[in-house]
Amino acid sequence: MPHPVMFDEADPLLARVRSLALALPGASEKISHGRPFFSTRTAFAVYGGGEKGTRAPFPRSLIVKPDEEERRALLEEPHTYVPMYFGPSGWVGYDLARPEVDWDEVAELLDVSYRQTAPPKLVRELDARLG
Repeated sequence: MPHPVMFDEADPLLARVRSLALALPGASEKISHGRPFFSTRTAFAVYGGGEKGTRAPFPRSLIVKPDEEERRALLEEPHTYVPMYFGPSGWVGYDLARPEVDWDEVAELLDVSYRQTAPPKLVRELDARLG
């Protein structure tokens, strides 16, 4: 039995995440476990999730895989959480359902997560774009 869809296709926050994520070289989107997954050969971001332990829902959030140093710093912020399933592997949830989201920070988190998971060829292509 397929998972139920757990997002609103008309969500403007999802639209903004999509525009950032899909601008990365070789990035694509697919629905898995009821949520949008952004990937190259493997996922680098997921839209929506829940908190490990409490199972508190964060349907309008972004789950990314930062490097370990950035992960520790992020988890000290009140708008982040350790996501179910992904948290033990170093992923962090970033709540987007709040009044003031720093979209530059979101773009940076997508970039870092992409670099952690994308094939080297695609990372080189990204670096060439950035000059």
